[in-house]
Amino acid sequence: MVFVTGATGFVGNHVVKTLLAFGEKVRCLVRPGSEGRLRYAAEIVKGDIFSPDLAAKMAGCKAVIHLVGIIREFPQKGITFKRLHVEATARTLAAAKRAGIKKFIHMSALGSSPEAETSYHQTKFQAEELVRRSGLAYTIFRPSVIYGPYDQFTTMLAKIIKISPVIPIVGDGLYKLQPVHVHTVALGFTLALHLPTACNQIFEIGGPKALTYREIVDNIALRLKRKKRKVFLPVKPIKFITAYAQHFSFYPLTEEILTMLLAGNVTTEGNFYRVFSLTPIKFQEGTGYLK
Repeated sequence: MVFVTGATGFVGNHVVKTLLAFGEKVRCLVRPGSEGRLRYAAEIVKGDIFSPDLAAKMAGCKAVIHLVGIIREFPQKGITFKRLHVEATARTLAAAKRAGIKKFIHMSALGSSPEAETSYHQTKFQAEELVRRSGLAYTIFRPSVIYGPYDQFTTMLAKIIKISPVIPIVGDGLYKLQPVHVHTVALGFTLALHLPTACNQIFEIGGPKALTYREIVDNIALRLKRKKRKVFLPVKPIKFITAYAQHFSFYPLTEEILTMLLAGNVTTEGNFYRVFSLTPIKFQEGTGYLK
């Protein structure tokens, strides 16, 4: 039995699907009221990371796959990077130890570092440190932007391309990302349960090629067979607007998201595909779900 946190999210659902396809028994920690967001038939235990009986909920499991994370904060609701990245990981590790679990597979993010410019990446690194020092056998994944069915990245861009007369791009659009298909990420988490060479290792995961934001937009527009004019928005006024508008959930950017976007997000090493014997999925080929 594999215990999965964050199972109802975009990546979580794909990980659960892949685990089940490989014959694993899966137990998902699901907040009450969120059961309908889990799309696959796995065992459900109700609660959250901060449930006092978390260790009991893990009883009988051989490993934990920890996927809980957020991309933006809502401090007024108690949703912060420190709480959901650092404190949540500490709680999950402690519960895993009490439950006698020996293996911990952890979702981090490409760019995590103690010197990172954003608190998102700083707290991701702090969580990694907790995992590394836990005494448990671990594998840590640092993916670039993840895309695939039910994502919020390509589907949002596709919606803009379909309904807007122009495609807005912040800055020059030459900053690079390395989109990785969610299927690849889900396979990594599943195979890490069994590969000795993945034990106590950190893997960056990106797609086969770094793409500029312009190229990503062009690829999606081509997939949708829509040709739209790009409008390049000056960075300075967007930063000014974002500083105020980020407090509203309908606004898609925060200062941190904007900083990370403009900085780019590409891998520095390619050991993942070699160790896991996987073939990377090209971005244009992997977006067939966009209609």
